[in-house]
Amino acid sequence: MDAAGEAPRAVLFLCGYNIIRSPMAAALAGQMFGGTLRVESAGVRKEDADPFVPVVMNELGIDVSRHKPKTLEELVEYEDFDFDLIISLSPEAHHAALEFTRHHPVEVEYWPTEDPTLVEGNREQRLDAYRAVRDQLMQRVKERFGGGQGGT
Repeated sequence: MDAAGEAPRAVLFLCGYNIIRSPMAAALAGQMFGGTLRVESAGVRKEDADPFVPVVMNELGIDVSRHKPKTLEELVEYEDFDFDLIISLSPEAHHAALEFTRHHPVEVEYWPTEDPTLVEGNREQRLDAYRAVRDQLMQRVKERFGGGQGGT
């Protein structure tokens, strides 16, 4: 764990619905550090996939079309929860992550990230909001996990 000076081995990105921010962050981290880092994403709740996410991720050559939204509860119920670090991307997700630590020894970081669905306008203006979130997450992932070594 980071508290002991060790790099995390497994990271969970958590947001409200697991349709925009957390799958973007997980896909970016997976592309940059997939050989050395287990990466997953989940949400507090679940909703249908967002159509703008695959568009902006494909611009970087990352295919997220097979992403199936899942909740933190589903992740814990159906998989062995062995994450060292939860990175929460929204206030609701951060609250859920902190609540989760009452029963699981996992470090939590909060990366406040805008919700691009709040931006109104034409298609290109909305895509620009998604690109801004994607680029912010890419920068945070690079800074947090070592600058990146290219795709996997």
